[in-house]
This record gives sequence, C-alpha cells and structure tokens, in this order.
Amino acid sequence: MAIIDAVERIRERIGEACNRSGRNRAEIQLMGVSKFQGIEQIEKVWQAGIRLFGESRVQEGVEKFTPFKQRHPETELHLIGSLQRNKVKAAVSLFEGIQSVDREALITELGNWTRQRDRPLGILLEFHTGEETKRGFSDEEQLYRATEKVLSYPGLVLRGLMTMAPYTDEEARIRAAFRSLVSARDKLASRFPSGDWSCLSMGMSQDFEIAIEEGSTLIRIGTALFEEQGP
Repeated sequence: MAIIDAVERIRERIGEACNRSGRNRAEIQLMGVSKFQGIEQIEKVWQAGIRLFGESRVQEGVEKFTPFKQRHPETELHLIGSLQRNKVKAAVSLFEGIQSVDREALITELGNWTRQRDRPLGILLEFHTGEETKRGFSDEEQLYRATEKVLSYPGLVLRGLMTMAPYTDEEARIRAAFRSLVSARDKLASRFPSGDWSCLSMGMSQDFEIAIEEGSTLIRIGTALFEEQGP
C-alpha cells in the first residue's frame, strides 16, 4: 500500500468512527508519527496532506525537521516522547508543542526557557491511565498542581491532555483508559475554566477508532502510515 493510499484509508476510518459516535470529523486532527522514519518517507506523508508530525527524540527531530521546516514552513512539529531537562533548550527552539509533559520539574524548565519566546509554547499534560507505562501524572491532584504551575508561566500555554492506553486486545481496558482522560479533562475544565482544554491526544494505530468514539481530538498514527505497506 502506498503512503498516499494509507493516508486515505486512515481518513476513511476516521470518518467511519465519527459517524458511529456522532462526532464532527472536523474535530479530529491526524498526526503522522515520524520517529525513525527518513525524510523521503516524511515527504510522501506531507505530500499526502499531513501537516502535523510527532517525534519522540529531540536530537532526531532537530536533524530531520530543521531542514524540512525550511522547505515546508507550514509544518507543525510536536514532541511526543519523554523530554529530559538537558534537552529542553533545543526542544523549545524547534517544536511547536510538547505533548509529553509528565512532571512539575519539567514544567519549571520549560517555563524558564520560553520567557523570551515569540509565541507561547503549547503543551499537553500527560496523564497515566494505563498499566503499560509509568509515565505521566498519576492522579487528578497532580494534574491540578501541574495546571497551576503551567498557568504561572507566560511562555507556556496549556492545550489539553495526552495519554497512552494499555497495549492490549481487551477493548474494555482501552476504553476505560480513554474515559479516564476525558473525565480528568472535564474536572480540570471545571476547576480552571479560563484554560484551553480543547485537545485530547489519545489513540494510536492500534486503537485510534476507539479513541475517537471516546472523545479524542488528536490521534497519533505511525505504523498505519509508514509500516503497513506492501512491496
């Protein structure tokens, strides 16, 4: 399957999931997860209409997307992998968004490095809802404290929440993880009504249709774009 066909099929599946759940298709953003992919493959995805990309490692993102964004300045790049504090300076100079903000110390570092940024850096707070990973804030009280800290920095703007569901065939567990994120978002929106809670980044190649049915507004697709192609 060519990349352009893979993108079209994913879009069809997004539409079908929206129809089943009564969602508006325009609410769903499709991110191409380009980690470990070469520029040639990324270029094909861009030509197929994808403008939002996700990278897991800062250095890899710098090497690939610094020249790529010079050619395609409308590209939006987010960091979706763990961010170490010693990589924050490089990250804030390249990425438009950090989706993997998982601890208060990282918020402090990001806030300090974005004081002179032309535009605030969009961030998502990562909420631990699954059993496969220990990354992310573990409860709602931690999310409340993290939100207060984010709002104290003028160079940061909170866009919503992110999670990864357990990697399992048990649909009930996957849905439970996504519903936990929706519930946390609703409580945060009630407590911090001036915030922007519009983004729920949840759903990957193996579970994005379930995520859409449960309320996702941004799905992160790698395998179904880059790796499910025949010769």
